[in-house]
Amino acid sequence: MVPVLTPLALIARRWTPTPRTLRRAALSAVVMTVLIIVTGGAVRLTGSGLGCDTWPKCTDDSLFATPEQGIHGAIEFGNRMLTYVLSAAVGWAIIAARSTKPWRRGLTRLGWAQFWIVMGNAVIGGITVWAGLNPWTVAGHFLLANALLTVAVITWQRTREGDTAPRPRVPRPVRKLSWAVVVTSGLLIALGTTVTGSGKHAGDSSDVPRMPWDWADAAHLHAAAAWVVCALAIAMWLVLRVVDAPDDTRARARDLLIVLLAQGGIGYVQFFTGVPEILVSAHMLGSSLMWIAVLRLALSLRERPLEASARLPVESGSAVSATV
Repeated sequence: MVPVLTPLALIARRWTPTPRTLRRAALSAVVMTVLIIVTGGAVRLTGSGLGCDTWPKCTDDSLFATPEQGIHGAIEFGNRMLTYVLSAAVGWAIIAARSTKPWRRGLTRLGWAQFWIVMGNAVIGGITVWAGLNPWTVAGHFLLANALLTVAVITWQRTREGDTAPRPRVPRPVRKLSWAVVVTSGLLIALGTTVTGSGKHAGDSSDVPRMPWDWADAAHLHAAAAWVVCALAIAMWLVLRVVDAPDDTRARARDLLIVLLAQGGIGYVQFFTGVPEILVSAHMLGSSLMWIAVLRLALSLRERPLEASARLPVESGSAVSATV
């Protein structure tokens, strides 16, 4: 009996992507994730959060934005359409991973994880509209987008590696310091949602509920967490030089410091200038770039040589599952 092949298996039979194509497919998902985070912020900053007043349709009677909804409807509907572009990028990454020879099952699973996060966040986005831009669901929507960015960056990094068990490139205390940078940076991003959830730019001109605390106090707490992240990043940069870490790892620590410096400057300027929309948008972009820099630094502290996976026979059709 001839086995029935899935569409992905049929594509994999007829196409083998080059390593560069695989990396570009994974990178496209990273780029689109950052883009949809920034454009999602633009929806809120332009007061277009309820430009489409229901979900999954834009109105009760139309799937698309109508002329009566004006520019706000067009902005909100445009952001919804970007979800399909993001899904296409994730789909390309899944197909490329599935078609790689030998089949890298762990890499394919990371691609599917991105797909399900996209679907889950689309639902949370719909709930956010139904809830009238409740700040807690808005925060959840943003944090899940950052979870997608996390998996996308890990997938991108894994395309450059083999499928053997990870080997450390620096001593254990340095790796622990890296995890401290990751955890505090994640907390910093979460605290940022408490600032936006209680401050200006609620996402719509109507009476949108806010988080029950003063936004300036939340901003001060957010700034304190940012200083902690900066201190840890400086310590990481110095320690990597002391232990004579690989050049690429030290370069990533330097890149993180540069991003943090720029992000901190934008944050303070926006606070003292009344939180103008353009600076808030730049700060959101900076948040994504900072998180990418944090993850790339952490991932550079271990390696999985490509040569080991290249020696696996094509007929095996298996690979060690990806772990971080």
